[in-house]
Amino acid sequence: MLDNLKKYKVILASNSPRRKELLAGLGVDYEVRTLPDVDESYPDTLQGADIPLYIAKEKADAYRNMLQPGELMITADTIVWLDGRVLGKPKDREDALCMLRDMSGRTHEVFTGVCITTTEWQHSFAAQTEVRFAELSEEEITYYVDKFRPMDKAGAYGVQEWIGFIGVENISGSYYNIMGLPVQRLYKELVKV
Repeated sequence: MLDNLKKYKVILASNSPRRKELLAGLGVDYEVRTLPDVDESYPDTLQGADIPLYIAKEKADAYRNMLQPGELMITADTIVWLDGRVLGKPKDREDALCMLRDMSGRTHEVFTGVCITTTEWQHSFAAQTEVRFAELSEEEITYYVDKFRPMDKAGAYGVQEWIGFIGVENISGSYYNIMGLPVQRLYKELVKV
């Protein structure tokens, strides 16, 4: 499948182990290319899906001058959205605990922006998934944060980890989007290139 990609050298511009695993799961041969300190700030006027979409495009722009003809680059960014605010990667243990307390017993949204870029064109899209958490006890929250140390994850959790096993009551949308790459939608977009 995706034989149309054989004309490209596919680049994943991400250090995320989850994105690497998910892209590999599509059967795509790719190489990882990363830059240190790519700016992930965004205008404070942006809301919801527009935030990771903007950041994914900014990441692509940071790499664009390194892109060669015949290369196709994928950049992505994922946020957790609750009460009209972004729950990004936690600053520290206390921040992670607070995020999980805030999401306990509630529904939040996960948005991922994806940008596909070549030297000739650029296409981007966003995916949305709603996630409902059960009521989490303080003991469960503390156990998860201390054992799994989710400091590299938006919203301070990995749905594929223990907290997802015991805490996620309902998902509406792509499960893999919560992990950081909406692979079903990405596949549909890659078929078109």
